[in-house]
Amino acid sequence: MKTLCLWLMPVLILLLLGSKQVESKKYQRCELTHVLVDKYNFDKSFISNWICLVEHESELNTSKITYMENKSKNYGLFQINSRGYCTEGKKGGQCNKKCEDFSNDDIGDDIACARMIQEREGFKYWKGWERSCRNQQNLPNLRVLCNLRSQSPSRSARGFIPG
Repeated sequence: MKTLCLWLMPVLILLLLGSKQVESKKYQRCELTHVLVDKYNFDKSFISNWICLVEHESELNTSKITYMENKSKNYGLFQINSRGYCTEGKKGGQCNKKCEDFSNDDIGDDIACARMIQEREGFKYWKGWERSCRNQQNLPNLRVLCNLRSQSPSRSARGFIPG
């Protein structure tokens, strides 16, 4: 019995340490629009491009992983590729991130990497954007669909200036 306990204890400890639960989220279009604009300060002039891109890359699903023909994988909301921008199993790539970190509900790291990719390569990095969003007529009108104001109200030292 003592031998069994000595063997079982390390196994239980390893199971508990390794059972870090990963949460994922499937966004709705307007919900993500407001999160990107309000929490992450996305420019409203380009938000339709970002939302269209995410709809066509991951279907707004933070846990999506796509297996590519070249044996690489695309991870998360922005489908960030494991060749170049992240490394599987450990931090690395140009974003210095573990790829698996892009497939949970914490989208802050995904956003930082996606912004860097967009600054370096433009939206054309994403095949979904290239295929479905490149033509401006295909972009969703989020100002109407999601009640997104075109400009934030002006601020004074005391608060908002009536417009």
